[in-house]
Amino acid sequence: QVQLQESGPGLVKPSQTLSLTCTVSGANITTDYYYWSWIRQPPGKGLEWIGYMVYAGNTYITPSLKSRTSISRDTSKNQFTLQLSSVTPEDTAVYYCAGGYGTYSRPPHWGQGTHVTVSS
Repeated sequence: QVQLQESGPGLVKPSQTLSLTCTVSGANITTDYYYWSWIRQPPGKGLEWIGYMVYAGNTYITPSLKSRTSISRDTSKNQFTLQLSSVTPEDTAVYYCAGGYGTYSRPPHWGQGTHVTVSS
């Protein structure tokens, strides 16, 4: 059973960097053909794909966020991390990590989500 759990601060000030970690259990994040994603849902809006990391460590970030987003990993802890810099109130959202075998567009396993508010 693959399980994911997001962790990080629930409140970030404007212009600061948002950093979230996803801890994965039940699967190794470096296993071939597994993909690991970050997705968010702003209040009253639909899901927005932020980006994903391939099992080999390569990443893809959606163009609208690419200039201020990075996804990295700590294989010793089986974790992957999202960093979003220069945040504004528009980055307020529920942030999800998700992943699974063979697909990045429809991950079968999701974390419960963590709410992040950007406010001074």
